[in-house]
Amino acid sequence: MKKALICGISGQDGAYLAQLLLSKGYTVCGTSRDAQMSSFRNLTRLGIREQVKLESMSLNDFRSVLQILTKIEPDEVYNLAGQSSVGLSFDQPVETLESIATGTLNLLEAIRFTGKTIKFYNAGSSECFGDTGDRAADETTPFRPRSPYAVAKATAFWEVANYREAYGLFACSGILYNHESPLRPERFVTQKIIAAACRIAGGSREKVNLGNISVQRDWGYAPEYVEAMYLMLQHPDPDDYVIATGETHRLEDFVAIAFNSVGLDWQEWVNIDASLYRPTDIAIGRGNPGKAKAKLGWEARSKMPEVVRQMVEAKRQGI
Repeated sequence: MKKALICGISGQDGAYLAQLLLSKGYTVCGTSRDAQMSSFRNLTRLGIREQVKLESMSLNDFRSVLQILTKIEPDEVYNLAGQSSVGLSFDQPVETLESIATGTLNLLEAIRFTGKTIKFYNAGSSECFGDTGDRAADETTPFRPRSPYAVAKATAFWEVANYREAYGLFACSGILYNHESPLRPERFVTQKIIAAACRIAGGSREKVNLGNISVQRDWGYAPEYVEAMYLMLQHPDPDDYVIATGETHRLEDFVAIAFNSVGLDWQEWVNIDASLYRPTDIAIGRGNPGKAKAKLGWEARSKMPEVVRQMVEAKRQGI
């Protein structure tokens, strides 16, 4: 029976990944800075809270990381932890860099230090590419990060590549484009839109304040994206992969579908608020997942309109 350690198990991806690995017969351990105080609400929502072993670990503390690796002795480590909001990273750049870049480095160094054969997955981000215009980014596209979050993720990506090349670690980065689900918290604009549309459909007279809705993104479905993470660590050779649907849509389209799903015209309920614009943003995010399909057999099944409708349905049912 394989044993997996998921750092960041309380988040959207961590919870879905835990569910997937449990279904494959894994023993799953997850970490949080304070496992006694964390609610692990997403694990409870998926009905797997009692099936997961939970430990306290500080990714910024090398000794803490090494202690947990030694205690758990995992076959696979999935690093999904760290500050995960692009917008928040402009307000908390130091916390963002430390939680992502230093945390990743501590995990890699601890794995190297133990000398164990541990496969490592690192959650990369399409934000690292910056603006690529109409060109779909693939694994050879240069990084031009445009936010503190993207800078941190780019740093972590090259840490992984360095440890793979210098020390022979089985270490992979998944360069994931946007992926959503009902587990997405409301501090993310996608869930903010879904929640507001559902409240307004229920009788609320509020208006929704949004920033730049002309930006274009490649949106997928989180439960499918964690399958790609798993497949990367099952492949004979460690490598990095772009994970995306290959389709790009405007945020305005996301808004329109969300409101249309509850029988509303979005233009009656949305205000554009210039204060919500980011200091620098990516106009178009477009990914080329061809390598993942060719080498891993992975392909996105759910595209943006379907993902939005699933999120709306879950919110209306109180899931």
